[in-house]
Parts: sequence; C-alpha cells; structure tokens
Amino acid sequence: MTPDIRNNQDHLAEEFRQSENYLLQESRIALLKIQSWQFAMRTPEVGLHYQQEAAAMVKQSLLSFVPNSFVLNEEGFYYKPLDN
Repeated sequence: MTPDIRNNQDHLAEEFRQSENYLLQESRIALLKIQSWQFAMRTPEVGLHYQQEAAAMVKQSLLSFVPNSFVLNEEGFYYKPLDN
C-alpha cells in the first residue's frame, strides 16, 4: 500500500511565481513614477503645477509611512502559525 503523502511543491512554486510577478509589476510601476518625477524636475518647460503633482505622487505612493502592524497584517503574520 502506498502512503498518501501530498506534495505541495507545484502549489508552492506557483505561489512563488505569482509573488515574483506581482513584485516585478510593482517595481516597474515604482520605477516609472520615479522617472516621471525626475523628468518633471529636470524639464523647465513643464509647469510648476505638474512638478508639484509629480512630487506629491512620489511622496504619497513611495515615501509614505506605514505602521509595522499594517505590514504584518498584510503579509498574514497574524493568520499563519509561526514557522521558526
């Protein structure tokens, strides 16, 4: 009789791949925001209003303060058992 042992390797690999794709997309968006902000700051023809909007966009999305408990909650720290 063969023991019924489940192999979660495929599931874990797919979960890892999805996480990597998500991080890749988010980093691309962040890079585009930074490049847009840098372009706005270097170009004198760009209006002051656009420069202020670009600076606010970068500060709100990339440089905003997030409490530790929010990060832990989003990562599922409180829902999963600890694997130490």
